[in-house]
Amino acid sequence: MSHDFVLEPAERWLAHDPDPETQSELRRLIDAARAGEDGVRAELAERFAGPLEFGTAGLRGVLGAGESRMNRAVILRTTAGLARHLLEAIGDKARSAGVVIGYDGRRMSREFAEDTACALAAAGIPSHLSPVPCPTPIVAFAVGHLGAAAGVMVTASHNPPEYNGFKVYWDNAAQIIPPHDTGIATAIDASPPADEVPRMPLDEARRLGLVRDFPEELERTYLGAIRGLAVRSDGDRDLCIVYTPLHGVGDRLVRQALGEAGFTRVASVPEQAEPDGAFPTVAFPNPEEKGAMDLAFALAKREGADLVLANDPDVDRLAVAVRRPDGEYVQLTGNQVGVLLGHYLLTEGRAQGADERRLVLASCVSTPMLGVIASALGVHYEETLTGFKWIANRAMDIERSTGARFVFGFEEALGYTVGPVVRDKDGISAAALVAELAAVRKAEGRTLLDELQAIARTYGLYMSGQRSYTLRGVDGLEKIAAIMDALRKRPPAAIGGVPVVAWRDFEARTRTTSDGLVEPLVLPPSNVLVYELDDGSRLIARPSGTEPKIKFYFDVREEVAADEPLGDAEARAAVRLDALALAFSSLAGIG
Repeated sequence: MSHDFVLEPAERWLAHDPDPETQSELRRLIDAARAGEDGVRAELAERFAGPLEFGTAGLRGVLGAGESRMNRAVILRTTAGLARHLLEAIGDKARSAGVVIGYDGRRMSREFAEDTACALAAAGIPSHLSPVPCPTPIVAFAVGHLGAAAGVMVTASHNPPEYNGFKVYWDNAAQIIPPHDTGIATAIDASPPADEVPRMPLDEARRLGLVRDFPEELERTYLGAIRGLAVRSDGDRDLCIVYTPLHGVGDRLVRQALGEAGFTRVASVPEQAEPDGAFPTVAFPNPEEKGAMDLAFALAKREGADLVLANDPDVDRLAVAVRRPDGEYVQLTGNQVGVLLGHYLLTEGRAQGADERRLVLASCVSTPMLGVIASALGVHYEETLTGFKWIANRAMDIERSTGARFVFGFEEALGYTVGPVVRDKDGISAAALVAELAAVRKAEGRTLLDELQAIARTYGLYMSGQRSYTLRGVDGLEKIAAIMDALRKRPPAAIGGVPVVAWRDFEARTRTTSDGLVEPLVLPPSNVLVYELDDGSRLIARPSGTEPKIKFYFDVREEVAADEPLGDAEARAAVRLDALALAFSSLAGIG
């Protein structure tokens, strides 16, 4: 019986798989399972553990045959669901405005993009298809610029080489949120088997005007728009920059954006400059991962670079490193870069009227320091759930309801957006602005590290940390749920001896103060708890949405005396951060 339980769904899937390569792959696995080869039935069971869940930003998974993998059959059924939801939700606009489709340099990205275009064409929905691999920010920009009904970006961002994904934007040029994510998911569930999804041949779709390339002026318009985000045009533009796209698709456009901003001394890491979905020089194509920036640092030392910039493979994230006085390079955290950019934009950005209302946002797990800066400057600040879709959509909500001008948004995982040009993370515009800030400060005889110190002396030193605990299996998931339930039902009055002054329950959508005042939260419900402490510290607890983990985030604030070395304050903050993490983990009964 267990044998049939594994083989029957595999045989059904094989009968409807339109791709000869995954057909052959699955046929070999089925034959091996029938022959009793060790481990093959477990492999099949994993590949047919259920359909990939269409959620946060669409789909993402390991490439391969099977319903739980990324492959052409899954793409066709997903596109059929997307087409159905588009026609039901905004039928006429879908047929007239079409869908923007882009793809990165990963394995199968182009094939998935073309399958998406062909299936949409068969449904009567035209598409604007990138003629070459392109950055994710270009797709997000194109949706708004072209007035499209939706957008699709085929990418797995910074995931390992064996992954690919399918990210969806709505007609507001931001990633989808409810109700459209659930609407598309429901439509995918109702899609026919992959070989029954109608597909128009690509040549015919092009002949009928149902598939067309991106307009020639699209990149030029985008580059002009991000050039308009510049705060200042002065500074030492002879700054030496080393850049790496980590085998992704960023080199050409990032270098062009930097060049047009006056930065001509830019050296790309040659081994990583061209798109390569195998990512041969890195174990993990994420600039936050240990070792990913080693080649960039080596080149920076040879060049004597002032600044090192790195994008992830689809160019929506940006990593920054700077040279210390001893000649070594230190990589800044996403929180540090977010504070640098936010502070620069708010303190030196051009105002558009005396009564102008400005707006900045950050995810709730990012440093609260931007909120402190914004408050001091009279700028509206809000926190959102994790994920840039929440930042972008909330920014537009506030813009519409208050008339405020959105200036900046960021999340600690190296994601930043400046103004309304791209309603998503944009590693290209962020790279240009970081270079600009570094050039301005260099002309003053200062570095980005000096700038961080100056900000800390003005607003206090903020230090952030995170602890993740993996609890596998059904028992592990039950324990994670029990921890969150206990914290929710019995909020601690103090953590590590420091009084809790308020706690936010994003599932209940309330903020409760220690004296019992309850305020509503505007964010969508989510299983997240935030504790605000009397000394300015903050703790956050949330289960991971993709792994069997519970994550705790910690932020502490330390005052810096006028004549005190910053390192002394950093040492005190580190001690407090460790103590807070230990106390909260113990309180939660874990660690």
